[in-house]
Amino acid sequence: MMTALRRALAGGTAATLAAVLLAPAAWAAPRTHKVVIERMSFGAMPAGVRAGDTILWVNRDIVRHTATARGAFDVDLPAKAVGRSKVSKAGVMKVTCKYHSGMTAMLKVGR
Repeated sequence: MMTALRRALAGGTAATLAAVLLAPAAWAAPRTHKVVIERMSFGAMPAGVRAGDTILWVNRDIVRHTATARGAFDVDLPAKAVGRSKVSKAGVMKVTCKYHSGMTAMLKVGR
């Protein structure tokens, strides 16, 4: 990408410059997504999560939970607490609560 940018700037071709500047993903800034936990369940998993993004976990219940994806993240969430995890790899991850086996969700993370 950087070589293409240098070529575009040196050559001054608008089409090449536009292609480089409009290239998706590789240049996208990390985003923060929110998942709310309430009534003993994970809320909807966000769409469009990419490696490098952060998940903000909001526990609205009166009991402690975790947001755990084996090998990816493990966030402890006391009652009424908020926690964060950075997603470092792409793939489909099963998210569970260590304390409540019935709490599961699937998080899809792109590159």
